[in-house]
Amino acid sequence: MDARLPAGTVRYDLELRDRIVRVEEELKHQRELMEQGFRLMDKRFEEMREDTNKRFEQMDKRFEQIIEYSQKRFAQIDTRFERLTERIDRFMRWSFALTLTVGGLVVAAIKYLP
Repeated sequence: MDARLPAGTVRYDLELRDRIVRVEEELKHQRELMEQGFRLMDKRFEEMREDTNKRFEQMDKRFEQIIEYSQKRFAQIDTRFERLTERIDRFMRWSFALTLTVGGLVVAAIKYLP
């Protein structure tokens, strides 16, 4: 050390250097803890993303099942309406034919019967 400096100043400089070294070590330790925390958070986010993806896949499958079921039900209802339409058409033909027949008989009866 410099011979001109008093002993107290040299001692103060050594204590200051020790403090700086301790602060740097503590900062390094804090940085390591922060990096570890960031790694843990990244891992947690990755797990959450995987869980979310699994849930969305389950929901997609469920929606597909619901859509498939709905399509089957609509097909059944469509078939029922087609059968009902056929029955109504048949009924209308019979009703029209019966009405014409009865009308013709009434006209014939009025015309040919005294």
